Amino acid sequence: MPDASVADMLDPAVIVPVLVALLVVVLTAVILKFVFGGRSSRNAVLLVGLCDSGKTTLFGQLTERKSVKTHTSIKKNQGTYNLQEGKKGSLQLVDLPGHERLRLLNVDEHKTAAKAIVYLLDSSTFQRDLRDIAEFLYILLVDAALAKAPFLIVCNKQDMTLAKSEKVVKGMLEKEINMLRVTRQAALEGTDGSSGNNNTFLGRKDKDFEFTQLQQQVAFVECSCLEGKLNITGVEDWINNIG
Repeated sequence: MPDASVADMLDPAVIVPVLVALLVVVLTAVILKFVFGGRSSRNAVLLVGLCDSGKTTLFGQLTERKSVKTHTSIKKNQGTYNLQEGKKGSLQLVDLPGHERLRLLNVDEHKTAAKAIVYLLDSSTFQRDLRDIAEFLYILLVDAALAKAPFLIVCNKQDMTLAKSEKVVKGMLEKEINMLRVTRQAALEGTDGSSGNNNTFLGRKDKDFEFTQLQQQVAFVECSCLEGKLNITGVEDWINNIG
């Protein structure tokens, strides 16, 4: 009797339907994870930039609709941004510290969840900090994990007298990256790629660099988070659009 039972179980007429059913279950699980899991895992908008660019102030305005007391910090802030303009749902905002030794580590920790990048810069000190701003932006733009994430370059502190306009910032960044991309590529070759696949030439090799050459969508907007001169409409419109 035991031998007969084993023989019945090994009968192709029994095994094939079972295997087909298992295969269907596995494929369905994989498809559902890819379709729904992939979408839900990228629900974060990362606020990045150098120290004192105004990230935390903007974070407070977007999440709490009020100014918050800020100071240079090595800790991130997380909050919820409720979509507007008739859209339902929300996005997670993550304000990442801009400290030089921590900024890349913080990005590495959150980039797989990034739906979009909001890159803040201080327009009033932009010319002084141009090199550092361009280097950090370059690393983000060539990171394979962020290849599909749209970027918003926020020219903050427009209330300041010496603030550079959006047009000027864009032009100066393009010129700086045009020079930086050659030296940066050479410096990154042979490294362990701790911040992603960053040993990539940015833009077209046969032309001077322009943001329009990139696969990511890169937009620029002017902004002020100062009470009495608050102007974050451009940032909100952009986030609502990508949400």
